[in-house]
Amino acid sequence: MGLFSFFSKKDKEDLNKGLEKTKTSFLGKLSKTIAGKSKVDAEVLDELEETLVTSDVGVSTTLKIIERIEKRVAEDKYLGTSELNRMLKEEITTLLEENPMQTVSSFDFPKRSEPYVIMVVGVNGVGKTTTIGKLAHQFKSAGKKVVLGAADTFRAAAIDQLKIWAERADVQIVAQNMGADPASVAFDTCTSAKASDADVVIIDTAGRLHNKINLMNELNKIKKVMQKVIPDAPHEILLVLDASTGQNAVEQAKQFTAATEVNALALTKLDGTAKGGVVIGISDQFKIPVKYIGIGEKMGDMKLFDRVAFVDSLFEE
Repeated sequence: MGLFSFFSKKDKEDLNKGLEKTKTSFLGKLSKTIAGKSKVDAEVLDELEETLVTSDVGVSTTLKIIERIEKRVAEDKYLGTSELNRMLKEEITTLLEENPMQTVSSFDFPKRSEPYVIMVVGVNGVGKTTTIGKLAHQFKSAGKKVVLGAADTFRAAAIDQLKIWAERADVQIVAQNMGADPASVAFDTCTSAKASDADVVIIDTAGRLHNKINLMNELNKIKKVMQKVIPDAPHEILLVLDASTGQNAVEQAKQFTAATEVNALALTKLDGTAKGGVVIGISDQFKIPVKYIGIGEKMGDMKLFDRVAFVDSLFEE
């Protein structure tokens, strides 16, 4: 299946602005790679490899891209450096296409018999609470009834922050006191959402990357309790990662995918970093759809990830 873009003109303008630091850095490094060169040779490929690695694409993904370009160069020994950008764009696009297709093109969806449950995981400081608030806003703007669950009960600040976001997004929140059983909060949230005929439930969880067995047990307990109310919950286990941390985000992805069945990713803070290349590496390494990206401070700046628009923006001068 070929790639297609569902981004509107406004979405594309927002994305271009949000990726400005990454794009400026990436294209600047590419320009230096081919400066004064006329042909794609071993030296150019070595410099391209360094460019990709230092753009936080990651070593294994970079080597995969270089290998594919080397094959194309071998087939056409007279490829000029002027064609390098086009080749690189094509290979990155192909690489992203090999990830499971993300077919959701809108925050709207047909009415379900039971609420759609999203369980959000990730370490403290990655923008987890902000992501939940912005997703709530986007679903609410699409006409959906949203209920938030403050199941990160280990920090009073986490509960208070989520309450603030619930108020901003004008959605319902279910919360207990600090120290309460997270699974109990998740149970109450699902029960309330089902009783009120809500469309979407978003459950926050504790942002601790502690002992993997403890993390796994805790998340599994939350899942089992939710399933007493909504049998196939959670429908989405969303891992939130901070793009500005580069390869640290990759390490966090390794830890959380080992601890629970993550099936969607959100990359935050892309507007404040030149490390947006990490989106490519994470998408390739984990074969988990990058579903949402954060590209600004405004409520509407949590976007559905469009791979076509992302690659186009990255290479657009």
